Amino acid sequence: MNFKEYIETIRSGVYSTICGYIQIKEPEEHYRMVRDYIDRQGSYRRPGLLMLSGEMFGAKREDLFLPAAAMQLSEDWILIHDDIEDHSEMRRGKPALQKIHGYELAINAGDGAHMTMWKIMKDYMLRAGQERGSAMYDKFYDMLEYTVEGQYIEDNFIYNVKEMERASEELYMRIANTKTGYYTVYGPLQLGALAAGKNGAILEALEEIGRPAGIAFQIVDDILDMTADEKTFGKRRFGDLYEGKVTLIMLHTYQSATKEEKGRIDAIYRKRREEKSEDEINWLAQMVEKYDGMGYAKRMSERYGEIAKRSIEKHLLSLPDNENTKVLLSALEELYLRKK
Repeated sequence: MNFKEYIETIRSGVYSTICGYIQIKEPEEHYRMVRDYIDRQGSYRRPGLLMLSGEMFGAKREDLFLPAAAMQLSEDWILIHDDIEDHSEMRRGKPALQKIHGYELAINAGDGAHMTMWKIMKDYMLRAGQERGSAMYDKFYDMLEYTVEGQYIEDNFIYNVKEMERASEELYMRIANTKTGYYTVYGPLQLGALAAGKNGAILEALEEIGRPAGIAFQIVDDILDMTADEKTFGKRRFGDLYEGKVTLIMLHTYQSATKEEKGRIDAIYRKRREEKSEDEINWLAQMVEKYDGMGYAKRMSERYGEIAKRSIEKHLLSLPDNENTKVLLSALEELYLRKK
């Protein structure tokens, strides 16, 4: 079994748990909005990693559905707000929620899912007991707080800084680790381990493994934004360019560009998404091709993938010897070799 196959064994349980908490009731239109991204169902990577880690360390599957549901629900409400902040047009192959219902109602729907997430975590605490439940709650809060910090740093660049001249790889790595390394990879792994009663050195090992895998995941995500088919990726191509995000692709391109080209890149980045023309975005893509920004990003993703592999080898003996461990190894590999 590989990770994708594992996810399909837990997907219905996680989804039905969420739906049990967010049922369609009055006012019906509101709850259908709250359920919209939930019902579209994403990749389920994060709850998959949480449950895989928990089972790997000996937790019972039925005891993991509540925290896994909270993990997936966190993604669903964050994406609603993220799409609003980024003025995104598509999510999971369909129009973004605010494009269907407007910004105000979409924000409110995200708030509804957000509140339910904490209700699920409270119920898990009551079921797991004070010590284990509190450890899980604190880790969950710390992970989301760090993620929101990363979102601020990224949004501050997009809406206030607006110039590649003031960006750096250090800034990019800060954003990648907050929003992707912790939230997407080692946070869910640590939550699963905590649910199984593990702590200390095990949590540190999972972070050492998951941090570089998460950064590789984000770099690949940036590459896919430039190259993937929109139906496969579920989002509009060149979304990062329209949104004015910092990526290794554009950092390398900018640093390699002439003075005149840098000036034009910054002029485009200063514009809001809706002000950028298709010709301007295509010109940025041409600059990326001219200076091999994609090749640089690909080399960096491979570098961090190799770091993750070495970390796995370093800590392999501290991981249980069971089928779930083998699935975890395929899961980490899938993070930076994925096609969508």
